[in-house]
Amino acid sequence: MAPAERSGPEDEKVTVNIGPVDLGRVDLLVREGLYSSRTDFIRGAIRKQLDEHNDIVKDVVTRKSYNVGLTAWTKKDLEQMRRKGERVRLRSVGVCIFGTGVTEELLADVFEEISVLGSVRGPKEVVDWVKRGAHTSGNGSSSDAST
Repeated sequence: MAPAERSGPEDEKVTVNIGPVDLGRVDLLVREGLYSSRTDFIRGAIRKQLDEHNDIVKDVVTRKSYNVGLTAWTKKDLEQMRRKGERVRLRSVGVCIFGTGVTEELLADVFEEISVLGSVRGPKEVVDWVKRGAHTSGNGSSSDAST
């Protein structure tokens, strides 16, 4: 099985605990040449599960108006939105990048809710603030962000 082509931001690192028997079975498949590495096997297994549940993901993304992929916000764009008095919900699946100079205060002024499922990048204090989830609406949603 060839690894899928990837472009865009770097991969995120995830730690998985796996029992010794399952790990041995993975190693056996790697040794037999079905997969190039443990990582290749795990990526394939994750893709298979995501494909299996694709309809659910698509439904939630549509129903809750999530952006999928890479979303980038610059200080200039956010300041312009603040000047206009715009308040929006940020719902993202994938990577959300906040540019240099973006602050917690600026985000709080523009976004009434921030929910990022995947990875958040940008100034450390902004990433930490998004992870804490203090800015989410009262509907029980949270920011599932990682760096």
